[in-house]
Amino acid sequence: MTYATEGLKLLAPGVDSQPSLWTYLTTDTISGTVDAAGYFTDGAARGLKVGDCILAGETGATDGYTAHYVSVVTALDASPYSRVQPAILS
Repeated sequence: MTYATEGLKLLAPGVDSQPSLWTYLTTDTISGTVDAAGYFTDGAARGLKVGDCILAGETGATDGYTAHYVSVVTALDASPYSRVQPAILS
């Protein structure tokens, strides 16, 4: 599947230099699809920054949401791309 822009929502904007909190709801598989390089094709344009947290939910899954952080926001061929990594939770 492909990234659906309407699924990415800013939940809490970061204050000063703190990270923002986003949610993303999708029918795509989170592991290996949503957290792959280049999935969020308009990440920079939408305001994703390195260090932001995305709570990603897979519709129809029973696992709920998983926490991920934005590790890279770059521009490739003038189109913004973001890479989201799984968060290390303890």
